[in-house]
Amino acid sequence: MSWISAVTLSDDVVELAPLKLSHESDLMEAAKDGELWRLWYTMVPKPEDMGAEIERRLELQEAGSMIAFAIIDKASGKAVGMTTYMNIDGANRRLEIGSTWNRKSVQGSGLNRRCKLLLLRHAFDDLDCIAVEFCTHFFNRQSRTAIEGLGAKLDGVLRNHKLLPDGSLRDTCVYSIICSEWPTVKNHLIYQVGRHKKA
Repeated sequence: MSWISAVTLSDDVVELAPLKLSHESDLMEAAKDGELWRLWYTMVPKPEDMGAEIERRLELQEAGSMIAFAIIDKASGKAVGMTTYMNIDGANRRLEIGSTWNRKSVQGSGLNRRCKLLLLRHAFDDLDCIAVEFCTHFFNRQSRTAIEGLGAKLDGVLRNHKLLPDGSLRDTCVYSIICSEWPTVKNHLIYQVGRHKKA
């Protein structure tokens, strides 16, 4: 784990704090906002399963394959969602940003874009990543639009990639940003964040 470790990332609106069990009550409340666990094409834990999900992510972190964050809205001081660095490959300086969800009331507020800018900056500028991946369900159009809006490019679709809890099969869209693209993507995201702030 020498290549990557738990850190706190923040700007003036949002903080990505190392995930802890103390975030459970905020995250239970966040999941109830919009009943996000009912979205069949994504995997948001039910409120009563939140503690187990936090523990699962922390176990993966202990194993070295994930760094888990609580998304803290600085205005309220509350955790409004979760995100991670996952599928960490230090030998090849690659990772995936994923397992992300936010309470419905902050969706469309620009908060997610701010989080992605913080995560990407740390990945490329501090960790010297050569590529950062994003994966989502083929039918998760909201997520695909958001990923494409970051400047990530579609690498391909892994068909019948995952068996979901309801028995359906997930076709996974795999996107990436590579290091040579990062300066342009960073400029784009900084502009988008600033533009949303003024709106």
